[in-house]
Amino acid sequence: MTAWTDAAHAEVDLAAVLGRQRDRESAARTYARSFPVVPVHADGLRVTGADGREYLDCLAGAGTLALGHNHPVVLAAIRRVLDSGAPLHALDISTPEKDDFTTALLGTLPPELAADCRIHFCGPAGTDAVEAALKLARTATGRQNVLAFTGAYHGMTAGALAASGNIAVREPLADNGFNVTRLPYPYDYRCPFGLGGPQAHHIGARLVESLLTDSHSGVLPPAAMILEAVQGEGGVIPSPDSWLRDMRRITEEHGIPLIVDEVQTGVGRTGEFWAVRHSGITPDVMVLSKAIGGSLPLAVIVYKSTLDSWLPGAHTGTFRGNQLAMAAGAATLRFVAEQDLSARAADLGKRMLAELRVLQGNSSCIGEVRGRGLMLGLEIVNPDATPDALGARPAAPELAAAIRAECLHRGLILELGGRGDSVVRLLPPLTITDQEATSVLNRLGEAVTAVDRGASR
Repeated sequence: MTAWTDAAHAEVDLAAVLGRQRDRESAARTYARSFPVVPVHADGLRVTGADGREYLDCLAGAGTLALGHNHPVVLAAIRRVLDSGAPLHALDISTPEKDDFTTALLGTLPPELAADCRIHFCGPAGTDAVEAALKLARTATGRQNVLAFTGAYHGMTAGALAASGNIAVREPLADNGFNVTRLPYPYDYRCPFGLGGPQAHHIGARLVESLLTDSHSGVLPPAAMILEAVQGEGGVIPSPDSWLRDMRRITEEHGIPLIVDEVQTGVGRTGEFWAVRHSGITPDVMVLSKAIGGSLPLAVIVYKSTLDSWLPGAHTGTFRGNQLAMAAGAATLRFVAEQDLSARAADLGKRMLAELRVLQGNSSCIGEVRGRGLMLGLEIVNPDATPDALGARPAAPELAAAIRAECLHRGLILELGGRGDSVVRLLPPLTITDQEATSVLNRLGEAVTAVDRGASR
């Protein structure tokens, strides 16, 4: 039997807790399979497990924890609301917390969007916000087809999943009734045109234009284009700024609302407060979640007011009125802005990227290192396979999994993504210190070296 000494530091029978999870929870659980850890305490980058071990958390709630675990400004905002006696749940009724959150959010948005936009509060997950964005665009345009990209990840509900690229999770559902035209995302290491670089980006843009202007292309008039400025789950693939500007030009010329999914890239993660700021574009719709709730569930879409053609109740959700999340989110947005953590992410990200490329030069299994800000990835490949014409070797999921395991053995939590889960991903909190970043890089370097030498556990 478990003997509880206090809520934060319980005496936990680790094997029993993990066993009950295995027996009680669904086969769809994911992170629990990779990380047999039962966290009992967390602070910033650091997580302490029930076994007493400390871990450096570079998963950070899949990018949710912009300020790390239990940041003081977040806890203070939550305590303030709890102690005030204010309602914790208010559906979509106006409250001081909601008013303060929308004020904080508007202050961070691209100015052209902030000047004339509407905010819609969705269910608490990013996937529901994607559903809302797609529904909004279809309502406003009267069209149904959506332009989406290879490698995309937008969520697990019906419309969001249809717009995502992972065949393994889409295939069992067959045709879910959503019209989606798939376009090639610029992925230089595995370029679909066999070229890579600016020439491939130009060809990709030209293909989109051709599909939209050719009366026999088979592409139905689109209600929207949806994309990520940096594909996260797709393998940490930043879109070139020039390509993103081309997508904005093309969609404007053809009257197609452009939806940018900033669920993982937002709130300073890529070195700008929002990833679209790198290219200077202004989308018609931005999908926001994860970090905007300050570690609590919150999701919204922000869109140009000209699209606001919904009837009352067109998209609702019981938990769109989470007052604690709004308070924590407003505190997080302001702290990131006031402390200029976007610039910090840009500077530290460049340093970490440079050091990871040194690691790449000393390793045989790292095909490419890439990323933007504190959104970094290492594509793991089979070093014994013959490279293709662009020099890319086949993905090596088993080596990536071995690196993840070696990292966990060394007290470093990180996750995989990309094709075949062959990309090792780093999503540390924006508050990570230089010393902590060095420790993360050292542990990752040791793990890669161990696997490279065939010494994985």
